Amino acid sequence: MNRRNFLELAAGGTFAATAGTPSILQAGSRAGEQSMTTETSYALTRPAYVDQSHLVVADLGLVSGFYQSMLGLKVIEKTASGEVLGAGGQPLLTLTTAKNAAIAPRNAAGLFHTAFLMPDRVELARWLRHAAHNNVVLDGASDHLVSEAIYLSDPEGNGIEIYADRPHEQWKFDQDGMVDMATLRLDLQALYDSAPEDRWDGMVAGTAIGHLHLQVGDIPKADAFYRDVLGLKLMASRPGASFFATGGYHHHIAANIWNSRGATARAANMTGLSDYKIRFNDKATLDAAVAKLDELEIRSEKRDGGTFLRDPWGIGLTLSA
Repeated sequence: MNRRNFLELAAGGTFAATAGTPSILQAGSRAGEQSMTTETSYALTRPAYVDQSHLVVADLGLVSGFYQSMLGLKVIEKTASGEVLGAGGQPLLTLTTAKNAAIAPRNAAGLFHTAFLMPDRVELARWLRHAAHNNVVLDGASDHLVSEAIYLSDPEGNGIEIYADRPHEQWKFDQDGMVDMATLRLDLQALYDSAPEDRWDGMVAGTAIGHLHLQVGDIPKADAFYRDVLGLKLMASRPGASFFATGGYHHHIAANIWNSRGATARAANMTGLSDYKIRFNDKATLDAAVAKLDELEIRSEKRDGGTFLRDPWGIGLTLSA
């Protein structure tokens, strides 16, 4: 299949992701050249943002290999039960496994997708060019007005989004403060054609987890937890989904019931999203969130330099500054 046909089919969202083998994309190209972005992504400058995520997997070697070869993450640390992967030396994704790990059913609460935010559109295009040369098969691609996003899945079905934000000054907001988002067709061919013809050396420094999209059992309960308890603002609402953020970002956390309506708390040994970290740039916002937990008598504990708790579906999260 030539690369143009690959992109046409991928744009139709007809594939599930498969792994491939990294290769040199252009012989004689400017090896190692990367776009240099010094500005911190807008998502990370808000009062709070998603810092890291932790997945439990059944086959550590297979899944870790996928995130390394297909997404370009690097191993930062090896532990007794897993690995920590990241970009530019920054930890982003922890993968662990256990003998009793059980594959989570598709309708379980947990992860819808982990969204990796590229520093700029050039890096998104460069990753797409890598995908087209390496048999990475896509689930779909969308123009969300505020961002351009490409979707795929890892070998155990954990959803992944690779995206780049449009400049914040181009976003449109309603009078109530909600942001205008849509799901339009993304021209993958044009994005691919815009990529520099150099060698791709993996995700660059500045890559981050821009947001996490969760599967939950009930939207009003998700609103009550993420908006009313943690203090995130509802930025957009769709049938069966809510999008939350701090500081005017389009969303740091999303929750939907599209596959998981009525889901109850996750079993402790399920594969998929175990927990994640929310980092607060503003200590006053963190203190307010922790005080709300105490006021509502929501169980939490001090762990790893922060406050650990679980959401109504058993997904762990750590709040820290």
